[in-house]
Amino acid sequence: METLTRTLRDSKTARWFALGVVSFTMLCGYYLTDVMAPLKPLLEKELLWNSTEYGFFTSAYGWFNVFLLMLIFGGIILDRKGVRFTGKMATIIMVIGTAIKYWAISTHSLDGMHMIGMKAQVVVAGLGYATFGVGVEVAGITVSKIIVKWFKGKEMALAMGLEMATARIGTTLAMVTSVPIARAMHGVSKPILVCLIMLCIGMIAFFMYTIMDKRLDKSLAAASNNTSGEEESFNIRDILFIIRNRGWWYIAILCVLFYSAVFPFLKYATDLMVNKFQVDPEVAGIIPGMLPFGTMILTPLFGNLYDRKGKGASIMILGAVLLIFVHTMYSIPMLKATPIAIVLIIILGIGFSLVPSAMWPSVPKIIPEKQLGTAYAMIFWVQNIGLMGVPALIGWVLNKYCITGTHLIEGAEVPSYNYTIPMIIFTCFGLVALVFALLLKAEDKKKGYGLEMPNIKK
Repeated sequence: METLTRTLRDSKTARWFALGVVSFTMLCGYYLTDVMAPLKPLLEKELLWNSTEYGFFTSAYGWFNVFLLMLIFGGIILDRKGVRFTGKMATIIMVIGTAIKYWAISTHSLDGMHMIGMKAQVVVAGLGYATFGVGVEVAGITVSKIIVKWFKGKEMALAMGLEMATARIGTTLAMVTSVPIARAMHGVSKPILVCLIMLCIGMIAFFMYTIMDKRLDKSLAAASNNTSGEEESFNIRDILFIIRNRGWWYIAILCVLFYSAVFPFLKYATDLMVNKFQVDPEVAGIIPGMLPFGTMILTPLFGNLYDRKGKGASIMILGAVLLIFVHTMYSIPMLKATPIAIVLIIILGIGFSLVPSAMWPSVPKIIPEKQLGTAYAMIFWVQNIGLMGVPALIGWVLNKYCITGTHLIEGAEVPSYNYTIPMIIFTCFGLVALVFALLLKAEDKKKGYGLEMPNIKK
């Protein structure tokens, strides 16, 4: 009788192969997400952008997700139409957005033009990045639901950790390869072209995954004697259930604070290495590139720990503490030795591994599976407020208060910056994140969500 109830996800080979395919798609997306971060000095040199324009462009990632609520609509579509339809839609949107961004950066037809008081090139590139941001964020929540679908009651946190680790390979590639590609191919737009090609491959990979997903649904339907194979349908009223859940709010706020202290930091980390630690711009991206590289190993490790031992809320508290320590150290003006920068990046990588490895697998313990796509989408929406606002804030602060002079890059003068104030801002995000991590642990103890309990059911 037991063999009759087995499904495709009971096959280790099938579920781990499915994870590998969708993780590769996210790797391609994360490559484009951070490909411009090491190029800030070159953008200032070749395209004459300033820090305010760079911050405006970087903030574009969240424009449509935040102001047009595209992420929330994406989550509702995910819960109503399923992972196959939503994932295909998201990957197509990623490719379209990247194509727009590449055209804007590479063309000369926008030279001398202005829109909304900004260079037209910056605005159009931002529109492309905003379009891509819708696709990659909806793809992210889709992949999260895919992992729950395949790994619930099994190695879910490990699977989520491995997916994040694979995606971080894209971030590492962006940090390490962007400047060499731009130099070798003689243009700041060329790394974006490489990303566009990779995203097309990632889109094809996800279309291939949908074949496996259809087989999984059939096996689930057969096991439950349900001809449709579909979950209980999502009702729009379920949003009220989500927003009334205090534990969900604590995770959402912790998410936006934590990611606002990491991802926007990475957007400026290469420039920080050049300005504070006097690292050559050619190799400056390698140091922040160590952060995602470290997470490739540690996130699955901590995810596996959560699966087997629990302590999810405690893991998030420790991660927030490490975040505070690192940004505090970076804010101290007299600490300018390159080895210190490297050690701090490694520690930040540990903190960056701890929080996501426990945060994302904790959501299914708080929210029912039929509402999971929308719950993830709403968390990502809150997160995108930070990913949109913080880079613009840091760019404005740098331009307004932190210019200390100029320095030469390949014979061209670009501004020099003092990064003390931005690092104090990032430290404050970490302090508030620690408060909400403690509140989440208290709420778990009160409501019994099981955040401190293992994920694997024996």
